[in-house]
Amino acid sequence: MQQIEGVVVKGLSPHKDSRGMVLELLRADDPSFEKFGQAYITTCRQGIAKAWHYHEQQSEYFTCVKGILKLVLYDGRKGSPTKGEVNEFRISLDNPLLVKIPPFVYHGFECGDSEELLAVCIKTEPYDREHPDKINIRFDDPKIPYKWESKEGG
Repeated sequence: MQQIEGVVVKGLSPHKDSRGMVLELLRADDPSFEKFGQAYITTCRQGIAKAWHYHEQQSEYFTCVKGILKLVLYDGRKGSPTKGEVNEFRISLDNPLLVKIPPFVYHGFECGDSEELLAVCIKTEPYDREHPDKINIRFDDPKIPYKWESKEGG
């Protein structure tokens, strides 16, 4: 698998002691940091694929703090050196990663085990309800060469 052009994957290092754990996600001095727009938490239940969409104006960072997040990216950008590539990441507290997704890269995710996942998403732009920067297609759209394990999308 060739990593999609513009995608940045950062391994995260949990800091553990007898009291628990701290997992630092993103800092303003990280090389991949652009700017802060919004942060939110999303969940996903087993059997559901939240896919596919891309953004024209913003980048997104994804990580998982409970369960297993199966994050899948597809590069459909014209002229991209990685056009047609699919990247799949399994992110959990056992495999803590932060994945930065650039504009125009399709992405989606599903629950990678039986436990409902809890993911954190950080965006470079705040959500604009009147003019959302989000282009959606169906989770089973045949133009993307990926088959979700989930039988339902949204």
